[in-house]
Amino acid sequence: MIGGGGSILTVPILVYLFGMDALVAGSYSLFIVGITSLTGTFSHYRKGNVDLTITLIFGLPSLIAVFIMRKWVMPAIPQHLFHVGSFELSKPVLLMLTFGALMLTASYSMIKGRPEQFHTQKKEPGYAKLILQSLLVGLITGFVGVGGGFLIIPSLVFLAGLSMKKAVGTSLSIMTISSLSGFLGDLTRQSGLNYHFLSKFSAFAIAGILVGTYLSRYLANEKLKPAFGWFVLGMGTFILITTILKLNQINI
Repeated sequence: MIGGGGSILTVPILVYLFGMDALVAGSYSLFIVGITSLTGTFSHYRKGNVDLTITLIFGLPSLIAVFIMRKWVMPAIPQHLFHVGSFELSKPVLLMLTFGALMLTASYSMIKGRPEQFHTQKKEPGYAKLILQSLLVGLITGFVGVGGGFLIIPSLVFLAGLSMKKAVGTSLSIMTISSLSGFLGDLTRQSGLNYHFLSKFSAFAIAGILVGTYLSRYLANEKLKPAFGWFVLGMGTFILITTILKLNQINI
């Protein structure tokens, strides 16, 4: 309904509803977001809302960054990072803290909304900045296991000069590339994935994106997005508080 791949909710759902480890949830999220983004990409491509040139320019550096992160960097990060006295920071905790902070960032952009020039700005693509932003998105995608649409769309509008509709469609195509490449990076070093669960969850997610795309015709995006932003703000706050409490070994 809001033109995203769903990554901002996939990890919390897998962690808090299905009780998955944060690292495993990141792997599952990459596949689910990649598949749902691919479905959305087909719909936008038929409408002419996917810029294939920008997809390659932004998608390839992101693909390389996320694959390196998932295959070599993430496994190299120790499970237990450091401890001071009774305080100990582990990799799963750092991941959830980072994810909570990203949710707060995403919620701010959705609640605040976009100025009118965000929709109408036209400029020559800034390819160098676009590639640097692509690498940043790839690093975030690889570390946390999200698609990064809330970072990609502003980049495509301000740095590539795309219209809002084309930015949404192109963002989905980029998330397809980066998310699935990240999952492939995990696949080469990780076994024991529950493909039965993954296929069922992905099937329902695809059904959801098709229904959401249909409903978006009848819902005002300028009202829906701030409402969803407040929900994401609440979820991000919940994740941060819950993780900090667990970090201090306090049960809620």
